[in-house]
Amino acid sequence: MLLGCDFSSAPSRRKPIVVALGHAEDTATIRLDGFAHFTSLDDWADWLGAQPQWVGGFDLPFGLPRELVEQLGWPLEWRALIDHYAGLERAEIRLAFAAFCAARPVGGKFAHRATDGPAGSSPSMKWVNPPVAFMLHAGVPRLLRAGAALPGLHAPLGAGSALVALEAYPGLLARELIGRRSYKSDTVAAQSAGRADARRDLLDALAAGKGRLGLRLAFDDAQRALLQADAKGDGIDAALCLLQAGWGAARRDSAGHGFGLPPEIDPLEGWILTA
Repeated sequence: MLLGCDFSSAPSRRKPIVVALGHAEDTATIRLDGFAHFTSLDDWADWLGAQPQWVGGFDLPFGLPRELVEQLGWPLEWRALIDHYAGLERAEIRLAFAAFCAARPVGGKFAHRATDGPAGSSPSMKWVNPPVAFMLHAGVPRLLRAGAALPGLHAPLGAGSALVALEAYPGLLARELIGRRSYKSDTVAAQSAGRADARRDLLDALAAGKGRLGLRLAFDDAQRALLQADAKGDGIDAALCLLQAGWGAARRDSAGHGFGLPPEIDPLEGWILTA
């Protein structure tokens, strides 16, 4: 099973965690099978852990910038760092990161991971717009609790790789297909005809298999109508992560490694799939 997850660090009925479910139909096609929605972080983690096997792309950062971690004096081994980070309250994280930024010059407030440049992603220490630092805080410890392996960062002791979590970023694939056109908004007043047109073009490109991944996303008319009507874009973002997960799963080597990740990635920072 393939998964694509549009994640929220504070899920609710208005803004649930959305998981796109699918499978590889052939070497060039990922079939969208449906969606699961979660309004509780723990329900999401329990569901992931209850599945027998999956490779998933998750839209949340799996690591922090090494520069930030070193300056804060936090553990430099990934699992120890995640354990330390999970033990902090969000207010403590905000204060630590704000103090780090305050001591730096304008234009260079945030530390970045090596993957941020090629992926065009927000720094994983950002706590607002979007609050990806809190997404890491809420999501990664629960992926570990579910028993997932995170290639390049973590492999469970005594376990195989039945559950594989990869860091995905839907914006990377969306920009490749429709440029920087906005296709979604959580604000009702901003859910314009132009954004609806962008969603239509994005779905057309996904169905046609455009882009460098060489994969098309197959969906039926009802699924397409659902994705087109979702002005918040949560379903499309989950589907984009699903396609990235399919690309990574096809690059798993005979030893259960690889997934299209560069071999030289920083084992503290991680890497965004397909960047």
